[in-house]
Amino acid sequence: MKLDWKVKTFSQLTVRELYEIYKARENVFVVEQQCPYHEIDQNDLTSLHVYAIDDHMEVIAYARIFREGEHVTFGRVLVRHSWRGNGLGRQLVAKILSTIKETIPGKSIVIEAQEYIQPLYSHFGFRRASDNYLIDNIPHVKMVYDH
Repeated sequence: MKLDWKVKTFSQLTVRELYEIYKARENVFVVEQQCPYHEIDQNDLTSLHVYAIDDHMEVIAYARIFREGEHVTFGRVLVRHSWRGNGLGRQLVAKILSTIKETIPGKSIVIEAQEYIQPLYSHFGFRRASDNYLIDNIPHVKMVYDH
């Protein structure tokens, strides 16, 4: 499946794109995962937003990339429920890594991955760097990628 991926800074996003991103994030992280928390935060302002949209202009895959101290991180990784199971998650992670390589080369990448999804990141060369810990009652694990 060939998708048109977008990579934009916060100020480059249109109002409609921002709305669709926030709607997708809220649907997955707040509603689907039943995790009430402040979904929008200051990292949105400094992130690169990586996403793909469908024919109805809805976000079907998304992540944000930003610097955190001496390393790079990414998060809010999602694939819309109706698009899961067809390799879109792998396409998204590949796009994230190529975007980091192009825009912030040479930095190690450290992420807080939900525990159940760590095999996806391991496929790309991430290694587990912590025991499980909870973020908003969801098991996570720190993972590191040194490219």
